[in-house]
Amino acid sequence: MDDAERLFRSYNEMLVRYLTRRLGDRDWAEEVAQETFLRALRQEHILNERAWLFAVANNLVRDEARRDARRRRHLDLLRAEQAGEVVEPESAALERAQEAALARRAVDALVERDRLALLMREEGLDYVEIAEALGLSAGSIGTTLARARRRLVEQYEALQRECDRREGHAAS
Repeated sequence: MDDAERLFRSYNEMLVRYLTRRLGDRDWAEEVAQETFLRALRQEHILNERAWLFAVANNLVRDEARRDARRRRHLDLLRAEQAGEVVEPESAALERAQEAALARRAVDALVERDRLALLMREEGLDYVEIAEALGLSAGSIGTTLARARRRLVEQYEALQRECDRREGHAAS
């Protein structure tokens, strides 16, 4: 097995999972991961493979987001229109889907550094790898993660209160 195949087998699943959580779209995540591995093939030497892959993937996503800003604004408008409509839950699956959407909105509302640190930690990266991928000091990652978790809870609770108010107004 050559280095490229080993690298792909070792990190592809983890990277795609991370990117899917970050982007909310598995197909897009797979495209970004594929481009990340193509760039890895062009590198002669990578010191910390996992951190390097995550850093490159983050940069690709950031670049793509800039090019794709108009499409995202359009999707946000569509989501906002849908959020204005109150739909009675028909099943537990629908409730779970609504909670997942609310959680996704809470994660998306975090500042980028906090969001990325949480998602990387969820994928099992250690503090040193997260620090290297985000260009931070390893000593600051614990604080960054703690702050990100607190902000995520606060954001989720605020969104939940907003949804509860909407449902209360719709019921009146």
